[in-house]
Amino acid sequence: MKEVMAIIRQNKVNQTKEALVNEGYPAFTCLKVLGRGKKTIDLSIIQDIVDAGEMPVSTVGEALTESSRLIPKRFFTVICNDEDVSKVVSIIIDNNQTGNPGDGKIFVIPIMESIRVRSGEKNADAF
Repeated sequence: MKEVMAIIRQNKVNQTKEALVNEGYPAFTCLKVLGRGKKTIDLSIIQDIVDAGEMPVSTVGEALTESSRLIPKRFFTVICNDEDVSKVVSIIIDNNQTGNPGDGKIFVIPIMESIRVRSGEKNADAF
């Protein structure tokens, strides 16, 4: 078994949920998270806009100029069989790819063991 973890845009949650359910993957977890990628903001460009008077000094302007601002995202995690990983990854990409920075990241990690709390079943029986 594998865990597919995806960080996506918050406006893509419903589309992603529906696609996963429609393709036979109704069991997943979705969390609200804050984070940022490696992309940096060129503060000199924003400063030039402010200096030119094109953007008034405000809380919005301050937020734009903060280079370490955390961005609201959604974190999906899907547990699936090894043979389903490529399909789950494809569903997530197909429903989140816009071609712009910030589309998200996907990570795949192995699940060594799973246990159903209610019954004590393990591994495939607990899945």
